[in-house]
Amino acid sequence: MRFTDEEIERYARHLVLREVGGSGQQNLKAASVLIVGAGGLGAPAALYLAAAGVGRIVMADPDVVDRSNLQRQVLYAEADIGRPKVAAAADHLRGLNPHVTVEGFEGAFDAASADGLVSGVDLVLDGTDDFGVRFCVNDACVRHGRPLVSGAIGRWTGQVGVFGRKPCYRCLVPEIPPDAETCVAVGVVGALAGVIGSMMALEAIKLIVGAGEALSGRLLIYDALAAETRTVRVAGDPDCPVCASLP
Repeated sequence: MRFTDEEIERYARHLVLREVGGSGQQNLKAASVLIVGAGGLGAPAALYLAAAGVGRIVMADPDVVDRSNLQRQVLYAEADIGRPKVAAAADHLRGLNPHVTVEGFEGAFDAASADGLVSGVDLVLDGTDDFGVRFCVNDACVRHGRPLVSGAIGRWTGQVGVFGRKPCYRCLVPEIPPDAETCVAVGVVGALAGVIGSMMALEAIKLIVGAGEALSGRLLIYDALAAETRTVRVAGDPDCPVCASLP
């Protein structure tokens, strides 16, 4: 895989980085990533993955841009209000980096669409705030053996983790919490979405280039008010409804 002179200039800081270099940048160019949710977390994650040179980015989101999104969904502008998020996202990402392919899926991520979307990519990022969708994403990733980078935010707290076939996300959250909060109900500070979304992109890049130690089987929790982080390990649940029967 060859790079044009423009690409060499664009990715210069990666090419001299020991953990990335030419081979790592080739891996990024050859990679395909699905981002489920083009909102607060998907927006900054998509920006950094496109800037990094991920060759193919698929964004799945059924919503349109609303003015209330602009406080944290930095991929969009005032002129995008009313447009499908995936269409607006594709335009901005192509403008950022014309060397990447951006595809949009405007339908719902559900049992009917999950397998087709997940099986066609190398890894998946999930930044949705609907536990039903999150479970559907996880189940498809387990079925197809795709790594899942999962992020969540609310109020002043965020978390990010990497899940595989075991432990999977359902080992951490086996059932939909009865008291689950949404950003619509409790609010969220906009900059927190940038922090956690960027962390999700960083974990994806590490997985693609094989650098460092990913958050596999671990959950990083960030308390923005206290400016503190902690990391907890997620063990495989022997009673997990999704991965318990896997070897």
